[in-house]
Amino acid sequence: MPVPSSLPFTVPSSRKSVSATSFRLTEKFILLLIFSAFITFCFGAIFFLPDSSKLLSGVLFRSAPAPEPDSRTGTDAEEDVKILAKIRRDHEQALLEAKDRLQKRPEDIKQDIMSEKDQVLRDGPGRKASSDQGLPDIQYLRPPGATGREPADPDALEKRAKIKEMMQFSWDNYKRYAWGANELRPVSKQGHSSNLFGSLKGATIVDALDTLYMMEMYEEFEAAAEWVEKNLDFNMNAEISVFEVNIRFVGGLLSAYYLSGKEVFRRKAIELGEKLLPAFKTPTGIPWALLNLKSGVGRNWPWASGGSSILAEYGTLHLEFVHLSKLSGKAVFAEKVMNIRKVLNRLDKPQGLYPNYLNPNSGQWGQHHVSVGGLGDSFYEYLLKAWIMSDKSDDEARKLYYDALKAIEAGLIRRSGGGLTYIAEWKGGLLEHKMGHLTCFAGGMIALGADGAPGDQTGHQMELAAEIARTCHESYARTNLKLGPEAFRFDGGVEAIATRQNEKYFILRPEVIETYMYMWRFTHDPKYRQWGWEAVQALEQHCRVDGGYSGVRDVYSNSPNHDDVQQSFYLAETLKYLYLLFSDDSHLPFEHWVFNTEAHPLPVIKRESSDRDQL
Repeated sequence: MPVPSSLPFTVPSSRKSVSATSFRLTEKFILLLIFSAFITFCFGAIFFLPDSSKLLSGVLFRSAPAPEPDSRTGTDAEEDVKILAKIRRDHEQALLEAKDRLQKRPEDIKQDIMSEKDQVLRDGPGRKASSDQGLPDIQYLRPPGATGREPADPDALEKRAKIKEMMQFSWDNYKRYAWGANELRPVSKQGHSSNLFGSLKGATIVDALDTLYMMEMYEEFEAAAEWVEKNLDFNMNAEISVFEVNIRFVGGLLSAYYLSGKEVFRRKAIELGEKLLPAFKTPTGIPWALLNLKSGVGRNWPWASGGSSILAEYGTLHLEFVHLSKLSGKAVFAEKVMNIRKVLNRLDKPQGLYPNYLNPNSGQWGQHHVSVGGLGDSFYEYLLKAWIMSDKSDDEARKLYYDALKAIEAGLIRRSGGGLTYIAEWKGGLLEHKMGHLTCFAGGMIALGADGAPGDQTGHQMELAAEIARTCHESYARTNLKLGPEAFRFDGGVEAIATRQNEKYFILRPEVIETYMYMWRFTHDPKYRQWGWEAVQALEQHCRVDGGYSGVRDVYSNSPNHDDVQQSFYLAETLKYLYLLFSDDSHLPFEHWVFNTEAHPLPVIKRESSDRDQL
């Protein structure tokens, strides 16, 4: 069902912002001292220099000629006395305030400064209130489970503490060697970027915000929030990936807002969302893959079939853009992503499947290549999660997801001779018996959707999810480093093993851990925690270096050859999913939160008629 035009975008708010003319406490103190010194000087001149009465009249009433003493009326003399008395009182009050400030304990002064700093971080220094910026005032209510209870199991508690230490190590090294850069090179100990972000900076900072918050690393979270306020800038002549910037930057900012309530994150998310809107200026409304943030000119990847847009990219905007509409009061964001559905609904699907390439000018499919891994993966994920995020009211998304899953089962899911279930890729009618690491998210996706499956399919879909989880675990277990390759095959006499050199690398990807986390939440089978802990041990042994965590080039080698990149998604996804794997189920519970494809939690938008918690 399409998103209704009367979305509950605005609710009243009583939050006040800091005035543009307000001063910090330290600035007030300095001005107070200067004023006191000036008043003392004036009174010294007036009362101690010769002929002070003439000096008084000349200084205090400079705008008019000073009358002769014998010509002053009684009223004038009384007025002068009142003015002098007021000046004396103001001077004495200023001295008392200065004395009180000087006698205040250092910890009290520090607390005053921190309180004002927190208010500035929340509302922004010198910022107008939201209503003055064209944004609606909203009442912020944090959904349940932002941090959750500690696990009762001592073993889980200890392992979760270890994962938090891994996050601390990753963050500290990024801050030490690459602060403000998009990512860290942990071997060479310097910043790293890629063409995904153009000259946009701070991907790791924005990606890590919610992980820092949910792990209760509040000091680090505040430092990141301050960087966002002062340095995150979208006004640049830079070409960026719409998909990557949406899932990492927009998703990260939205999640940070919903977890913390800091207004700066809402403002920045909406500002960036508006910068992305020109990408939809195509004949069909299917967005370009690449966009220049300054000119608004878009284009597609040169290698994409005939200038096509990519299914996983234009199909992975829905969650963030619906929330942008909710927080901005602007329906245009939700309208853009709902139009994508309209285009897809008009098209015939070969065997019910969605090809990875779509021409944004003609609205026709490009090359018939279908994958639940790279190029296609998160499109299917967002169909399911759009339904869940709508409080299960978006029936159109639900139908599209379960129809697609049925077609995937019929056309792509196969079982190997050794009993491993895998999801193959389809190229123009021919199956390629290869499964990517990216495809391993599907086990978690299928488990998440099993409860709403039509008919009596719930049990079957949970079994299918468990089989995919097992296959992906085998892809890890069959390597020397116990880390999974980028892709693994089921042909030529091999099963769940990479046979090509360009498929043997591991770049700290989260998808297998993601599936373990979902399977643990739904089954509480201890093997998923055991498999997750095996991955932790492998990461510590083979990916941890002096300057952070690095990917490796060949998981089948006896010793790791590091690629020297600590991906931002390692902090956003891999470590977050590991932490949740060993956390209580009350931590970011699924009835209140849904994760975008970069693991940024977004609230379920409760129906207005629901008796449950409202946003």
